[in-house]
Amino acid sequence: MSKDKTVIAASAAATPASHSSEAFASTQAAQGAVGFIEIDEDLTLRRMAVRARAPKGTVLLLHGFPETLTVWKNIATTLARDYDVHAFDWPGYGQSSRPASERFSYAPMAYAQVLKAYIERAGIDRSKLVIYATDIGALPVLLLALDEPSIARQIIVGDFAPLDRPHYMWENLQNLKAEPTASPTRAYMNKTSDEILQNVHRRGLSPAEQFDLPADVQQDMTRSWSLDGMTSADAFAHYYANFTGDQHYLEANLSRLKTPVKVIWGEKDIYIAREMGIEFAGKIGARVDILSGIGHFPHLQNSKQTVEDIHTSFR
Repeated sequence: MSKDKTVIAASAAATPASHSSEAFASTQAAQGAVGFIEIDEDLTLRRMAVRARAPKGTVLLLHGFPETLTVWKNIATTLARDYDVHAFDWPGYGQSSRPASERFSYAPMAYAQVLKAYIERAGIDRSKLVIYATDIGALPVLLLALDEPSIARQIIVGDFAPLDRPHYMWENLQNLKAEPTASPTRAYMNKTSDEILQNVHRRGLSPAEQFDLPADVQQDMTRSWSLDGMTSADAFAHYYANFTGDQHYLEANLSRLKTPVKVIWGEKDIYIAREMGIEFAGKIGARVDILSGIGHFPHLQNSKQTVEDIHTSFR
């Protein structure tokens, strides 16, 4: 985020004020919950924090590519009947900062440190925290949990690539992992950004199963694709440039993963095959739920199931 934008440094005790009524009017229904929180001199995150009247715990929702925090708006409003709910835009997405890659690597490991800093600055009680992470959000939370097993009471992850198994991944994702295919794939993603934003959530689903995104979500993703000289595809490519090494690190250290983990996966995920989730769950001795008829975005396709999965984690 450019330095001339208004920044609201939200403390643990303060609910952040809304920002840009035109851009975020729909989210303001969730108790005026959108604002900004400073992580360090290079990073400011746009975040949503919805407060329950008598919270039984806290939920932190972590989005994937090419999403923004707006994908969680309706889920957050529903969960806020019982829990405080947080979400933020990862660096490189939404309205969060996009420093040059020389200053921030966009690696899963770097995102893990952003997550840790957010939890600390938001004053979240880890003992009552459930983290729900999808796609690019999932590997960072697992990497963080290796060193900090008390980071949450439970972690729910799904539809991501925890292990270096390219044969389980969509071709373009395989191509992003290394040169000489990474740079052309990044360029192609930027050239076809409109098509990605319109159809990324539909691929792999039959016509009867396909769905439209809420208008405010679609608008925010489109508006936020390019900001401060970096696109979300650029951030995604930087993430993937570091991806394989961080996958290897996670797999080599799975014996240190002590935080309770549940794995969910869309049966029809064409980006990362369900076999990835099944193998990962087997390696850590976790439960895996394969969601029938669901693609890569369970929280968008069946938000009621997502809410139920989170409620179950508190029981």
